[in-house]
Amino acid sequence: MRNSGLGADIDRIPGVIRMNDAPTVGYEADVGGRTSVRVVSHTSVPRLIKDRHRYFREAADTAYVFWGPDKNMRMDGKGTVFNALQRIAAQYPAAKLYAMTPERVQLCDDIFQNETGKNRFKSGAYLSTGFFTMILAMEMCERIQVYGMINADYCRRTNRRAVLYHYYDQVATDECLMYKFHEHKRRGGHRFITEKVIYAKWAARHKMEFTHPSWNL
Repeated sequence: MRNSGLGADIDRIPGVIRMNDAPTVGYEADVGGRTSVRVVSHTSVPRLIKDRHRYFREAADTAYVFWGPDKNMRMDGKGTVFNALQRIAAQYPAAKLYAMTPERVQLCDDIFQNETGKNRFKSGAYLSTGFFTMILAMEMCERIQVYGMINADYCRRTNRRAVLYHYYDQVATDECLMYKFHEHKRRGGHRFITEKVIYAKWAARHKMEFTHPSWNL
């Protein structure tokens, strides 16, 4: 998304969904400044808390949806991430914070298995925040415009353009190297490429368009 110049187009969309701690300040020209919903992994919560004033006070009109394994998100006082979010909710009572239930997380696991034929646990995979976000978007939105996501074949192209894993990365981490590493990691990897195959399948059934780069579905 760097140097895309698509910020104004994104800001005109009625509902803008972002993921984890992806910033807008300083990147407005390329990614816009509005955020309606932010879907956040349990691993990204510490980064949001570190910049809590910006995320939970200045962006008080944003709804946050947090997801994570039960050991971190359990609500019996033993979930470390959930406990931290409760403290944020007390400090910023105007913030709109929501946590996915274990049943909701299991639903996403079941969808992954239905689409791939593989049990997520047995295959050593972790679902990405993008996977949860796409499922949420299909339930929320009549039409979905996805920005800055490459398709499953992009990294095999000989003429591909090397891009950063995150547009806001300060260290030059190549996106395709990251995807290939995770796709073939035996345990604990995100199956980014497999997930993109699934998204292309979903796009045939939903009003879903991919921009910058565009997908040939």
